[in-house]
This record gives sequence, C-alpha cells and structure tokens, in this order.
Amino acid sequence: MLSVIFGDCEDVVYNTSLYFKNTYNPDWLLEDNTRQMIFDIDKSVVISGGAIQSPVLGVIPPTSLSGGVKTLILIDHISERIFNASNCGDNCAPWLLRIASRKDVTVNLRHIMDFGRGEFEIRIQNNGNIVHTMEEMLPEIGDYV
Repeated sequence: MLSVIFGDCEDVVYNTSLYFKNTYNPDWLLEDNTRQMIFDIDKSVVISGGAIQSPVLGVIPPTSLSGGVKTLILIDHISERIFNASNCGDNCAPWLLRIASRKDVTVNLRHIMDFGRGEFEIRIQNNGNIVHTMEEMLPEIGDYV
C-alpha cells in the first residue's frame, strides 16, 4: 500500500538527486521494472548499468536522469527511507501506485499529486485515513499541504 505523509516530515530525503548519485546501484537499471520506468517517464532506453540513451541528450549517465525517475528508482529499491516524492511530476503517480502494489511504500508529498480519475488505495499518514479517489483525498489533505 502507498502511504503518504503530506507537508513537513522528519527524516525525509529531500535531495533525491544527490542521494541517488551517492547510492544507486548500476544493477538496478538492468531490472525490467526500472527499464520500463525510465522509458515511461524519461522516454529513454537503458543501454547498460552506466549508460542511458536519451532522445534529447544522447547517451547520458544514470545521474542525468530526471529527478522524478531517480526518485522512483530510490523508492523502489530503498524501502527503509522516506523520499520526497514532490520531486516527481504527476506522470510518476501511476508508478508510485504500481510500486506500492508490490510492497508497502511511504513517501512525503509537499504538493497535491494527481493520481488520476481511477480508484486507488492510499493511506494518509497524517490522519491514518485511507482514500480511494482524488475526490476522497482532497478534503483529507487540505490542512497539510
């Protein structure tokens, strides 16, 4: 399940790009889920654990991926930390839900992320309530964002 702490939160990794630079494992990039995530979010193709083919920038190192995809990769691979998912755009929301369908994930959001028109299951950590749609979520988080 995806749990979200809205607003201020202690022990959150805010600078996910720097954290990624110092902790990512090149083997992560070779996993099918990570390859698909990079393609979906950045429209880029993983060549190897150290090289990605970007349609805009050419061949780039993993550290030059977008902040959103780097944050998603960290969320997927380092469960013991809480990451600032406000580094992600709304295009990352389906991936957050997909990762959380496989394991429990807690993230911090300092903005209202659009999780779409469909149904989902998100626990608002601030108050413990579980919401299933954006319409349910918006009144629940107004005091926190």
